Amino acid sequence: MIVKDELLSKLRRYFALNLYEVKLWAALLSRGVSTAGELSDIADVPRSRSYDVLESLEKKGFVVMKLGKPIKYIAIPPGEVVDRVKKHMSLEAQEKIKRLDGIKKSPLLSELETLHTQGIALVDPNDLTGCLRGRHNLYNHLDLLIKDAKKSVNIVTTEKGFMRKVEGLRSTLEKAKKRGVKIKISAPLTKDNKEIADSLKAVAEVKHNTKVNSRFMTVDSSHLVFMMLDDKEVHPSYDLGVWVKSPYFASAMDGMFNSAWNLK
Repeated sequence: MIVKDELLSKLRRYFALNLYEVKLWAALLSRGVSTAGELSDIADVPRSRSYDVLESLEKKGFVVMKLGKPIKYIAIPPGEVVDRVKKHMSLEAQEKIKRLDGIKKSPLLSELETLHTQGIALVDPNDLTGCLRGRHNLYNHLDLLIKDAKKSVNIVTTEKGFMRKVEGLRSTLEKAKKRGVKIKISAPLTKDNKEIADSLKAVAEVKHNTKVNSRFMTVDSSHLVFMMLDDKEVHPSYDLGVWVKSPYFASAMDGMFNSAWNLK
């Protein structure tokens, strides 16, 4: 049996299996029913490992062990396997979320917060800078900074960036607004995002901007996150930003923001 490496790689990624597991599973699918020894030869997996790996696949719901001797294994239909894996992943995710929610109410979080507070007090403000790789990480950090905002959040972004930020940060922006934070967003407004801009009126001041072609956010004239690349030309996975905690730099960017904001 010849199975392309690309297929094995996809199986590993989608079903969270190791290499031996996907090799033996693919071999069994091609046979329907087979012994561990036969599958070991077909899949080029050491016989000493095949029984352990097949037992693992059985526990995960990919195969069934047939009664009788020699011991044989039966392949579960792939569609059923997908349903089983989905159910298992969902239950596992719920359990992890439950454990993490439990940490919020436990002494462990207090201990972690104390460690962080003591550690951050020793850090030179000049060291509070960071590189943010990937749009997912970028937005996570924007979300974090907005959660801690006390006075102001100023955002300059692109047409598509505006829509992404409203989608990903709306809840956090709404909470910041309720705390009294003043939120301003400057972005190109078009027929594609005008409705979104209108829906944000109760949360932020939004102004049309085509003069400043940039992507950055300041928080409380203290934190600055600026994106290094054009979002029209970079894949989200390779987007890149820099976070700086510098009142001097952030205030300067706020000055530029306000100058552009006040232009008619």
